[in-house]
Amino acid sequence: MNMESRPVEVYPVHDYLRSRLCSLYENDSIFDRFECSWNGDDTKVITGTYNNFFRISDRQLGEDWCYEASRDMSTLGQILRHKRVVSTNRKKKDEVSVESLDYSRKILHAAWHPRDNILAIAATNNLYLFHEQQP
Repeated sequence: MNMESRPVEVYPVHDYLRSRLCSLYENDSIFDRFECSWNGDDTKVITGTYNNFFRISDRQLGEDWCYEASRDMSTLGQILRHKRVVSTNRKKKDEVSVESLDYSRKILHAAWHPRDNILAIAATNNLYLFHEQQP
């Protein structure tokens, strides 16, 4: 299918950065290229972003979730918590202010296993592997 007039699907990833475009341009972050990857049955898409965050979008439900790849979360079997970037300084637990994002920490490469629910996330000089445990 050739769609020259409009995209087939759109997944907002960096909408909260609109107010920071000048800063991103000044430190050359605006030229960063974040890879995306689909899971084995093409129902979910993953991509990286700044602050070592990565986003998973569910194509069927139209929902997305943001997580952080961090050594603090490296305990085996620990459950990942959703993160949310907010544009105000007032934040709740598991929310991060857009002002406090670290643009030097970014996930440019992410891959999904073709059959199993396993993610490989490359963050700076670390490789994180995540596996969803089925109940």
